[in-house]
Amino acid sequence: MSDTVLSVDSLGKSYRIGSSPGRTTQTFREAIIKIATAPVARFQNRGTAGSSEEFWALRNVDFTISDGEVVGVIGRNGAGKSTLLKILSGITPPSHGRVKLKGRVGSLLEVGTGFHQELTGRENVFLNGAILGMRRREIEKKFDAIVDYSGVEKFLDTPVKRYSSGMRVRLAFAVAAFLEPEILIVDEVLAVGDVEFQKKCLGTMSNVAASGRTVLFVSHNMAAVSALCSRAIVLSDGQVTFDGDTALGVSHYNSLADSVSEATVLPLKIPGYTLREFALTIEEQSDTVRRMNMGQNSCLKISVDVHDQSRDLHLLIMLTRKSDRLRVSSITTREIPCGALSAGHHKLDCAINSDCLLPGDYNWTLQFVDASGVRGEINGLSPFSVEERILTGASHPFKQAHGACLVCTSIEKRSESLIHERSAA
Repeated sequence: MSDTVLSVDSLGKSYRIGSSPGRTTQTFREAIIKIATAPVARFQNRGTAGSSEEFWALRNVDFTISDGEVVGVIGRNGAGKSTLLKILSGITPPSHGRVKLKGRVGSLLEVGTGFHQELTGRENVFLNGAILGMRRREIEKKFDAIVDYSGVEKFLDTPVKRYSSGMRVRLAFAVAAFLEPEILIVDEVLAVGDVEFQKKCLGTMSNVAASGRTVLFVSHNMAAVSALCSRAIVLSDGQVTFDGDTALGVSHYNSLADSVSEATVLPLKIPGYTLREFALTIEEQSDTVRRMNMGQNSCLKISVDVHDQSRDLHLLIMLTRKSDRLRVSSITTREIPCGALSAGHHKLDCAINSDCLLPGDYNWTLQFVDASGVRGEINGLSPFSVEERILTGASHPFKQAHGACLVCTSIEKRSESLIHERSAA
């Protein structure tokens, strides 16, 4: 098709995991030590040769994207999304298959991707524009809009290594969006920004899409994907399991998440973390609750091991409605006097009040978020149901109410007679 801007054909990417081949060069001292310890090393490593294995992050991925399409790429952590985007952005080569791109590609995969840490914000704007193949005059025309959007004018001549994560992501997004690449690729990096900035970015991506440019958007926020994208590609275990209408794609993704969560047994290990406990209990009881009444107080007990030291690591706990994955509420350890989580074992107790929840089925999503964005996510945790209760004096149960939560529990009627006096003619 003449309007095809991106074509992926039999794409695959493999990694060698297990024993490392090590460096190919070594110092004279290292060579002497290696010769002296060779007999011991052979004895210790006996039977371990060839213990490494091949891991396929992507396998036989095929799709095409037309000019002006806004496509959501969704899937669980480890599904292959980031690997796919890095290949499309030219950061890493594929193991087999090929990618055909038409036009310039602007990528925002990680905080400050493509930035030179020693250069200033101003210099990085021009550097990124040059990488996209733009002339200096073109960049200068858009420079003021980029700076105004990012809000880092005061620090424009400061090296970006001194920027906060929020400042870097604001400038990086402004550069990626305003330098007008034909294809804009945005990963979950927007999770680093505050809520207002995320809204601003989503609005900008809508404008980019409306201008006829192509957008690839990766997010775990299904509401954002549904609002922004007309098409969804679902990845699972490195393969495309769905490609089509966004609503159907979100439903397919939810079914995959549900099937995984139903089989989940704690402790659950994901790269860098081990979740040992995630249980919703009633008051002082220790048993996990599966049903509760409206207004019943409960406690969410979380126990997690952090294996790697991450900068500014926090937990984001999201309550979601099971039927459509609507995010009903969320809380983060960043907002409570808990502090960042260091490497080690942590236990947290969160008080939960279900007074505002309408009857229905709910579960939880737990994200590990640090200064670089979302580092891990676990869906479908500790599912539970809220039972209906009838409001005093009301004739209809809450199950007939619409929405996700209750914001008004009573309505007082106040009526007054209106008397209209007709003046004499």
